[in-house]
Amino acid sequence: MARVSLPPSGAPRPIDPPHDQEVSFLDTQTNAQTIARQFADLQGEMNRYVVGHEVVKRGLILGLVAREHIYIEGPPGMAKTMLAEIVSTAANLNFYLYQFHRDTRLAELVGDIVIERQPEGESGELIIQSIRKGGVLTAELCVLDDISRSPGEALNVLLRILNERQFQTEKIPLLTAIATSNPTVDDYYNEPLDPANLDRFTIQLRSSGLIQENKWSDVQKVIDLYSSQTFSEEITPEPILNRAVFDNAYEVLHKVVVPDIVKRALVDLLTRFVNQFKLDSTNSLITDRSFLVKTIKVLKAHALLEGRMQVMPQDLHALTFLTAFRVPEEIDRNMPNLIAETIQRVGE
Repeated sequence: MARVSLPPSGAPRPIDPPHDQEVSFLDTQTNAQTIARQFADLQGEMNRYVVGHEVVKRGLILGLVAREHIYIEGPPGMAKTMLAEIVSTAANLNFYLYQFHRDTRLAELVGDIVIERQPEGESGELIIQSIRKGGVLTAELCVLDDISRSPGEALNVLLRILNERQFQTEKIPLLTAIATSNPTVDDYYNEPLDPANLDRFTIQLRSSGLIQENKWSDVQKVIDLYSSQTFSEEITPEPILNRAVFDNAYEVLHKVVVPDIVKRALVDLLTRFVNQFKLDSTNSLITDRSFLVKTIKVLKAHALLEGRMQVMPQDLHALTFLTAFRVPEEIDRNMPNLIAETIQRVGE
């Protein structure tokens, strides 16, 4: 997993509001700081059960605040599903967990198909097909495990529902879907998601083990943890948030300011992608939707998690949570340096 350097919590002072808006601005700023503490508590709940994996933890919270879908890929035993389940329970939302398999049917995801016969006229009858809603249609947070094992027909309909947050003509309560997958290699008997489908997951994360990453201090913490208490795989996180917290955070998110210097830095970085590194549709997935529309939401979410109502240039480091499977791996690994260079250049 690429190491991400998160910006420090301290930040330059926000833009001064007009005098007649000062009171409401200060109220919003206080609200932002409260939101930051609430989601820091959520990360703390993850820390109770999982040592390390800081990038995945931060990516999960970013996706929740921005209400964007999340894709996590890594070998078995890397706490992917465990972290998703902890977040689901601690967030205190109505959630749905589904384990994909080769024979997954759409009805398993959206609910049971119900066929009713109703009389019509004196001698006829009307057959009505409907769905008894369940699964994705009733959940506020979905955990979709081993999504790359899903058959194409069910997956295509599912991704359309996730993208539109709507089934047929009805809106669904879904905030965020967290999909996990093993690496798409022969050893795991799965197939890679189509790039266009993968692009539906704004936050994209690679998960790898503490041993493989040479994080020996974290390795020691895990050994100490399971040596000092009765071993148990049961996860019982405390519900510490609720839907009102998420709704408030999303409302405040839209009020976060994106100053011109951040916009220039984003354009500068995208220009380097295209002109310097020659990224195009043949070797990457640099779409307007992801890097113009979705990126702005993620930058705002990152600022909000730092308790700020203004995006700062250092928030561009949040882009490392979007590039895992959208750019070549060598560029993804170098993203912290590329972003740092961009911030320095636009600040000169």
